[in-house]
Amino acid sequence: MKLYNYFRSSSSFRVRIALHLKGLSYEYVPVHIAKGEQHQAAYAEVSADGLVPTLEIQGRRLSQSLAIIEYLDALYPTPPLLPEDPFERAQVRALSQSIACEIHPINNLRVLKYLTQELRVTDEAKNTWYRHWVRSGLEAFERQLAGLPESTYCFGDTPTLADCCLVPQIFNGQRFKVNLDGLPRTMAAFEACMQLPAFQKAQPSACPDNEA
Repeated sequence: MKLYNYFRSSSSFRVRIALHLKGLSYEYVPVHIAKGEQHQAAYAEVSADGLVPTLEIQGRRLSQSLAIIEYLDALYPTPPLLPEDPFERAQVRALSQSIACEIHPINNLRVLKYLTQELRVTDEAKNTWYRHWVRSGLEAFERQLAGLPESTYCFGDTPTLADCCLVPQIFNGQRFKVNLDGLPRTMAAFEACMQLPAFQKAQPSACPDNEA
């Protein structure tokens, strides 16, 4: 099993968490998206969309982090990352998509680069953009959590797909100095996750291509 990814990529981080939660070994293949390696011919042969992550498994390749994690959950169901109950599964997917589909897409590296390089937005304005949309999205996420029963993690007392999405987003928010005050359920879930070895092993500082 190979994971083509980048240490700072939130999407890649999600998949690394899932792999570690399930105790699966994999070959770490770095693709330096900040240097544009995802656009080179060698990676074009791996990924049609030129994005990370890509998982190579059993001779086949799969892109998009949520699709990858759900596929891994189907192949290796222990521990489960989605509940068995259909409505609860939908609830966890909704939490996950609130981050992966609402917050992350307008704040990822290619969007931020377009703002500064093509639209000539200043770094200060770019960072203001980032903080606004991440904070707004996390406030919405907090409201969703507030409507659920008390739990250790985002949904229940074991990590789910939602936690795989939340933790990378908080890491990026901290890096851009987003105000994370007043998000008690969100930050409690994050702190609980970061007590687990799987989340610690998956974090950017533990990656072989970490430049920090």
